[in-house]
Amino acid sequence: MARYTGSSCKLCRREGTKLYLKGARCNSDKCSFERRAYIPGEHGSARGFRKRMSDYGIHLREKQKVRRIYGILEKQFRKYFKMAASRSGVTGDNLLQLLETRLDNVVYRMGFAPSRKAARQLVRHGHILVNGRKVNIPSFNVSAEDEIVIKEKSRQLNLVQEAIEATTELESFEWFEVNKDNFTGKVLSLPTRDQIPLDVDERLIVEYYSK
Repeated sequence: MARYTGSSCKLCRREGTKLYLKGARCNSDKCSFERRAYIPGEHGSARGFRKRMSDYGIHLREKQKVRRIYGILEKQFRKYFKMAASRSGVTGDNLLQLLETRLDNVVYRMGFAPSRKAARQLVRHGHILVNGRKVNIPSFNVSAEDEIVIKEKSRQLNLVQEAIEATTELESFEWFEVNKDNFTGKVLSLPTRDQIPLDVDERLIVEYYSK
């Protein structure tokens, strides 16, 4: 399966904002974005290099930002957009809901992994159970009432232990609940746009693909 293997920090710098692709490191003094808050490349820091973007550039950057936050390549992202457009309701809201209910993202949101990349690794290596069955497909979309569990033999992994100890924002999510002591989480309902903490304008993405 194709995947991005370059520097995660360069993606944040290219989009001009933190995408939190490295978990706790993004909030530390080691964050590259804090030290070099300009786009990567030979002329990235040159005075006046940042020019006013065209309408197309604005739409493109918003699409790229969301795609990189969730760690998805273009072909798959376009597929998600088509799925969102075919559903009833607001296309932008449908798109974010599909992305937010990916299993790797849910594992990350529940605090079982420090980043979506780490959560994707946990899923692929068979450490996650959904309703009692092993699911090793990161793009698997969870549904309301689904139960997410860390396998008993996997609960001592340093990655899992450190992520759970560092989790502080679970209270802000109303669409799922987590029991840290039992390494379990339950999806209460599908998230609405108001329950998805992303500082993005999904309407720009809809306009990008509608041209």
